[in-house]
Amino acid sequence: MKYNEQQQIRSEKVKELKKLLPNYSYEYKIAQNNSLDLEKEYSSFNKEELEEMKVKASIMGRIKTIRGQGKTMFLTMDDEFGSMQVYLRKDAMSEKDWMIVKLFDLGDMVYFEGTLMKTHTNALTLRALEITFIIKSISPLPEKFHGLKDEEEISRRRYVDLIMSKDSRDRFKIRSQILNEIRKYLSEKGFLEFETPILHSILGGAAAKPFITHHNALGEDFYLRIAPELYLKRLIVGGFPKVFEMGKLFRNEGISYKHNPEFTSLETYEAFADYKDALNLAQSIINHLAKEILGTEEIEYNDQKISLKLPFKQEKMSTLVKEITGVDFEEITFEEAKIAAKKHDVPLEKHYSTKGYILNAFFEEKVEDKLIQPTFVIGYPVEVSPLAKLSHGSTEITDRFELFIGAREYANGFSELNDSEQQYERFLEQLKEKELGNDEATEMDKDYIEALQYGLPPTAGLGIGIDRLVMLLTNSKSIREVLLFPTLKSKK
Repeated sequence: MKYNEQQQIRSEKVKELKKLLPNYSYEYKIAQNNSLDLEKEYSSFNKEELEEMKVKASIMGRIKTIRGQGKTMFLTMDDEFGSMQVYLRKDAMSEKDWMIVKLFDLGDMVYFEGTLMKTHTNALTLRALEITFIIKSISPLPEKFHGLKDEEEISRRRYVDLIMSKDSRDRFKIRSQILNEIRKYLSEKGFLEFETPILHSILGGAAAKPFITHHNALGEDFYLRIAPELYLKRLIVGGFPKVFEMGKLFRNEGISYKHNPEFTSLETYEAFADYKDALNLAQSIINHLAKEILGTEEIEYNDQKISLKLPFKQEKMSTLVKEITGVDFEEITFEEAKIAAKKHDVPLEKHYSTKGYILNAFFEEKVEDKLIQPTFVIGYPVEVSPLAKLSHGSTEITDRFELFIGAREYANGFSELNDSEQQYERFLEQLKEKELGNDEATEMDKDYIEALQYGLPPTAGLGIGIDRLVMLLTNSKSIREVLLFPTLKSKK
């Protein structure tokens, strides 16, 4: 082990501790109290009352501050719930315990047992009578009032961030609560949770660049899944009427404040339902989380006031594009759309062979960043919705929506295409796109087509990005803030 000077000093203290404590790193005790409960129950009592009550208590945590010398010492301890002051006196402890106290450093984990008291500053304090040394922190903690500041170091050394930042710990507690509450909410509505493969032999379920790996035993390349959609819909075919999966997806794309290559998504599928049902489920989940976890329907995100009250607004994509750019895609031809794109500086890709692609490009370039309050955008072109059912009587528009809040997409849903022959033709169109250079196009999934041939009932599908939802509900500006261990470039 290569230690710096401070680590070497602490390492020497470990040797001293091992002489004093034969069971060092093996012995521990479970605290019967925590800082939050003690503060709630006893902070209202004055000094004299606590002395008379002789309240016994025990806590365990990390030492965050050390004050005093000689025969007395004050410590600040952090546990899972907050902070607690501890008072130590040489004459109140055994000689061995006091020798251990003299080896304390910031970051050490220690168990204290004693009685509660109030100091002259009226601070609730544990008067320690017995200690159990849990483990020494050989690496010094960052300076108390500044901690880790560099965003990459925070992400890379999350364990230190969690030690130093209660805000960070609270944020990840909320993330855990969100996941648990979603599962509870869907379960109460009759949905069953399933796990589907992460290794896919065929690229499908969404438009995205995949990670590719190789299976040695089979001698074949596989993709890390970009979506569980096609497997979950096979379960609907098999007879499960309401299914969902919440888990990791992988997309080999850029890293930014709102993108991570490995992310968590929720997907639900419900038989005998359509996109309107999926839309209602999406807004009800988000509204429920806000009320249940935050206790409010009015939140602040990126310095903007956002209302999560129901119902969320709904707007057609073509209507929004017309309002902002003046271009009416319901009236113009493909050639006129190309001219409009050039006029409005909307970039066109090689595979944009019809008007629907250009409508979607206009929306992404000119409209998305203006959708602050929760807005369901409906009426998506079929060209960018290969798995969605066409709106009844239309050959161009699908029964699909996306939800935008604070200029970001949070959910995607549609009435699932359940006509096997139409789906086969859509896959063929995707293969043509791939040949034209669209490396996000899906592949032909013959087994899925076969599943559809057995009969997929009318089905509503919904996908919600969990990481972005956590960002929204915790007012976090970067996706790294809500991922315990985000994807980072290896440190040389």
